[in-house]
Amino acid sequence: MASPRMKRFYETAATAKTDGGYHITLDGKPIRSPGGETVLVRNKALAEAMAAEWENQLPHVEFSSMGINQLVNSAIDRGADDRIKLADALLAYGATDLLCYRADGPAALAARQVEAWDPLLDWAEARYGVRLRVTSGIVAIEQDSAVLAALQARIAAADPFQLCALRAAVGICGSLIVGLAVAEGHLDIDSAWQVVNVDEDWQREKWGEDAQAAANRAGAFTAFTQAGHMLQVLESDTN
Repeated sequence: MASPRMKRFYETAATAKTDGGYHITLDGKPIRSPGGETVLVRNKALAEAMAAEWENQLPHVEFSSMGINQLVNSAIDRGADDRIKLADALLAYGATDLLCYRADGPAALAARQVEAWDPLLDWAEARYGVRLRVTSGIVAIEQDSAVLAALQARIAAADPFQLCALRAAVGICGSLIVGLAVAEGHLDIDSAWQVVNVDEDWQREKWGEDAQAAANRAGAFTAFTQAGHMLQVLESDTN
């Protein structure tokens, strides 16, 4: 039997500036994380995005639709050990990045991958000073230790909020480089989604798409958009 849905229990959702950042308030009362911590974020745009998710809950509160709030809560409630695991998982994506594994045929698909993915590898080389190796087919490839060290250093520079959002985005798209490109403003969300769906779009053009696959894709895009938006606002003005 399904659990009863929670009706909206507050009139207004807003933000409130306080020492160290911003609270998100429901009828003037700061919200708390599932772990019981009062939610405090340093970034005004992030606080406003969280408040907007609460304000959009009508007539019921659907926590599953509040992706940014979920990511912020996760960042607040995760301990240091969990954050280390997140960082390790991100580095693992860098070691096996989607952009580095190319089709060995048909030629038209391989050409699309080159067109979409090589510019991002060029950007990563210019940004981090290392070049990721590329292979074709199903043969695994090891990245140079210098590549992994550079990516690890970039991951280590992320704060807990950035880390959680980056892990969510990368887990959906399969590419650490794409996630970092979104985080650093090199790619917008729609462009990033096109980049990581080159293979899937090719298959859809050839064979079509059933309703369940379309629903899954839409859900993944929504989650990717929420994580990407959080990464973007974390780069914005904190005042």
